[in-house]
Amino acid sequence: MKITLKDGSVKEYAGKMSVYDIAKDISEGLARVACAGEVDGEIVDLRTELDGDCELNIVTVSDPEGLKVIRHTASHVLAQAVKRLFPNAKVTIGPAIEDGFYYDFDAEPFSREDLDKLEAEMKKIIKEGHELKRFTLPREEAIKFMQEKGEPYKVELIEDLPEGSEISFYDQGEFVDLCAGPHLMSTKGIKAFKLTSSSMAYWRGDSNKARLQRIYGTAYNKKEELVAHLERMEDAKRRDHNKLGREMELFTTVDVIGQGLPLFTPKGTKMIMKLQRWIEDLEDNEWGYVRTRTPLMAKSDLYKISGHWDHYKDGMFVLGDEEVDKEVFALRPMTCPFQYYVYKNTQKSYRDLPYRMGETSTLFRAEDSGEMHGLTRVRQFTISEGHLVIRPDQAEEELKSCLDLAYYVLDTLGLAEDVTFRLSKWDPENREKYLGDEEYWESTQNALREVLKEKDLPFVEADGEAAFYGPKIDIQAKNVYGKEDTMITIQLDCAIAENFDMYYIDQNGEKIRPYIIHRTSLGCYERTLAWLIEKYAGKFPTWLCPEQVRVLPISDKYEAYAGEILKELKANGIDATADNRSEKIGFKIREARLDKLPYMLVVGQQEEADHTVSVRSRFAGDEGVKPLSQFIDEICKEIRTKEIRKEIPEEERNK
Repeated sequence: MKITLKDGSVKEYAGKMSVYDIAKDISEGLARVACAGEVDGEIVDLRTELDGDCELNIVTVSDPEGLKVIRHTASHVLAQAVKRLFPNAKVTIGPAIEDGFYYDFDAEPFSREDLDKLEAEMKKIIKEGHELKRFTLPREEAIKFMQEKGEPYKVELIEDLPEGSEISFYDQGEFVDLCAGPHLMSTKGIKAFKLTSSSMAYWRGDSNKARLQRIYGTAYNKKEELVAHLERMEDAKRRDHNKLGREMELFTTVDVIGQGLPLFTPKGTKMIMKLQRWIEDLEDNEWGYVRTRTPLMAKSDLYKISGHWDHYKDGMFVLGDEEVDKEVFALRPMTCPFQYYVYKNTQKSYRDLPYRMGETSTLFRAEDSGEMHGLTRVRQFTISEGHLVIRPDQAEEELKSCLDLAYYVLDTLGLAEDVTFRLSKWDPENREKYLGDEEYWESTQNALREVLKEKDLPFVEADGEAAFYGPKIDIQAKNVYGKEDTMITIQLDCAIAENFDMYYIDQNGEKIRPYIIHRTSLGCYERTLAWLIEKYAGKFPTWLCPEQVRVLPISDKYEAYAGEILKELKANGIDATADNRSEKIGFKIREARLDKLPYMLVVGQQEEADHTVSVRSRFAGDEGVKPLSQFIDEICKEIRTKEIRKEIPEEERNK
């Protein structure tokens, strides 16, 4: 057989050869770092025997796929350690994930002390150097094998496989796990790992099924790589909006109010108000939107017309029972059907289009309790929602305009460099989920695809992520832990106007169905605030800060002058306070720094006499004494232009 390697060279063998043996034949060094093989584009175990011509790439510890193999094997070592120290624990699943691995167990909750003990046991297992041996069993024998081991979750997984299947296992010492692989040849191949945390999980992600205990960990090929990762994770914890946002008193949650229903404190409310006012003025004054205000709930009749009752009812908060109540209402999960009736309120001609409606919309979605997290996944949220009713010939231009607006918003916030683009398509294998036929979906998806290409935006395509009425351009971003969320979405809908009998009068006096673009310019205010907290670690651009300036009199003798300054700052629209406590000035400065304030104005005898202020900033430290009028001009310009002022490193400030 002929084996074509990655570099184009060809190896010939008379009989079967395992991937590992081929790696060894190429070089002993390659075999030592080999983790898996890639055969005709498919990742396979090193133990896989090849018996025909193919293309082969040896996956090493330096490759992303090789790192997955290391982490997958580490998850099995974790399971072996758990079974040693907690023999009554039942094993479930343990995959490699983007930044590490996890394994779920039916067991009592694990403490940090438990994780430390498990780490020590894992090190023993690695040192013991157990070879991972793959073997298979017929389905019925595999079921019996796991029943005898007392592992009901593994039995359930096997029972879900088709009859007649051959089931693969991996044996490492006294521990055997159901697994398709691939794995390292030996536990000694794990060079650097760490168990990072534990949490509750549900079997198969279903809140109606068993509660499990999940242990997270990570593994790398080198200790230095692990250390760097752990440092990044520590920085992520410091930036985590769920922690930092509470410490900065931007928001809180209360059990008796409910999960996913955050309370915004005055500081957090101020930030959202600034974002909201900016977006509304931007859309209305510069991008040609009209503003609407629509109800927070509606009768089920509305959602039946739109299709949401059939396609989205499980995600809605329904008020009433259709079998009992004359009228059943639901809190709105979206604004589109409401705005359609604003459009229909007066007859429109082709000259009136595009008709761009914007609304600051509070929405409600019945998210699962296990999905709630800080401000990124909540049950009540507010978005910069908009619907553009357009002629078909306007689709390309208006889609591009929506992308331009979204990019402008992201760029102004300093977030544009952090996003990726996704074309979210329908799933042709799940046709009952969507409106329209294959031709409809191919044409609308292609329209969005061409817009992304013309804008020269790199993007990925994802099946099954479209709305039920049309495809989407989703602008994605990751949080500090690497979890991706949709921040802004632009959707093309060429179908729903029929349901609502929406039309415009064309040049010939005929009624024509319009297209609709569903879009956000900023997205969800709550999720955006979470993103900003993590991006800036709480050190926001001055224009967004809930407190932009704090006046610090060096003693109570200068409180009156501090009051005069405060009055002038507020008269110029600057969010300012004065710290008149009977504390030393050094203490006041330290507290202002801890509060991540952009500016402090220190005032004493000389400043009062000269009507000046001593400026200290987060950006440059001591900026010297300035006339108050000069400082006000400078900060007002910074706020007006929404400048993102960079911090000068401490070591460079005194050069």
